[in-house]
Amino acid sequence: MGLFQKVPQVEVAAVCDIYANHIDLAKQKATAAQGFSDHRKLLEMRDLDTVLIATPDHWHSRIAIDALNAGKDVYVEKPLTLTIEEGPEIVKAARVNNRICQVGMQQRSGAHYILARDQYIRRLGHVTLARTWWHGNSYHLRRAPASLQTRPSNLDWARFLGPVKWRDYDPQQYFNWRAYLDFGGGQVTDLFTHWIDVVHMFLGHEIPTSAVAAGGVYYYKDGRTAPDTINVLLEYGDHYTATFEATLAPGIRGAAVEICGTEGRLWIDRSKMEFYTAERGAKPEVVQGPDYDFTLDHVKNFLDCCRSRKLPNGDVLIGHRSAQASHLGNIAYLQKRRLKFDPEREEILPL
Repeated sequence: MGLFQKVPQVEVAAVCDIYANHIDLAKQKATAAQGFSDHRKLLEMRDLDTVLIATPDHWHSRIAIDALNAGKDVYVEKPLTLTIEEGPEIVKAARVNNRICQVGMQQRSGAHYILARDQYIRRLGHVTLARTWWHGNSYHLRRAPASLQTRPSNLDWARFLGPVKWRDYDPQQYFNWRAYLDFGGGQVTDLFTHWIDVVHMFLGHEIPTSAVAAGGVYYYKDGRTAPDTINVLLEYGDHYTATFEATLAPGIRGAAVEICGTEGRLWIDRSKMEFYTAERGAKPEVVQGPDYDFTLDHVKNFLDCCRSRKLPNGDVLIGHRSAQASHLGNIAYLQKRRLKFDPEREEILPL
C-alpha cells in the first residue's frame, strides 16, 4: 500500500482485514480510508477502481475472483494461488470481465532483468540448466508476539480460516502462516515462484513436463508442516532443467538465479546481474540494478495498464503459470514421487 501511495494519482479509499488492529494501523497511513472486516462489503463501493490483495495465500483466489467479478482491476501478491486448480478460474474471471490483473512478481518490471532478457540471454548459446536458490528467509521463522498468545477479541479467527478446515486458534498458524501448508506453499511458492518466473521470463518455456522434490522439517520442530529444507527439480521438455534449493538453517544466506548455456552463464539477483562467457577465467560483465525498490515500477506498470487496458508485465496468466510450476514441486514433495505433467492439458498424468 505504501508503494501505491508513492504514485500521486492513487487514493486509498478503503482497507480490509480480519484483525481490527491492522485496520487501525493501515488507517494511520490512509486516514480517509473506510475500514472493513469483510472484503465483500468493501467491493460494494462503486467508486473503487482497483483492489490490492495482500492476504495469506488461501484467500487469494476467492478475493481475486470476487473483485474481478465486481468490475475491479486487481493487483495480487504472488503466488497467485494456493492450488493449481484455482489458477484457470482466476484467469477466466479476469478475461470474462475484461479486467487488468497484475501478480506481484516484480522482477518482470525490474530494469536489469529486462536488460538481461533482451540483450544477454541470447549470448548464452544453448541453455541446458537454470539454477535457483533462496536460503535463510527469516519471514518463515517469525514467532507470534505475546499480544497474540491469546486470541484478541477483535481478531476474527473463523474468517481468517475461511475455506480451510476448522482448528482452534493457534497464534503461530495465524502469525507465521507461511510455515503451514494449509495456508500457503512454504518456501517453494513464496520464494521459488519469484525465481521460476524469472526463468520463464528469460527462456520462454512456462510449463514443466516433470517435477521431483525432496526435503523435510529437519531442524525447526515447532509444529510447521512446510519443510524447512527443500530441493525441487523441474524438467521443461527436452529443453532444460530448472532447480530450486532452500533451507532456513542458520549458517547460509543468499538468493539468486543462474542460467547456464553452452556459450556462457548469467547470474542475477535483485541488486545486479553478472554475465560470464564460457572462457575459463573470464571476468564478468556486471550491470547494477536500480538503487530503489523496483516493486514500485511493477506498481506503476499495473496502474498504467489500468488506464491503457494493455496486459501488464505480470499478467494473471503469467502468474498462474509460475505458481503452477511451484505447486508441482510441492505436490512431488508431498507425494514422494516424480510427477509427469501434460503441458497441453495442464494436468498431472496418472501413475
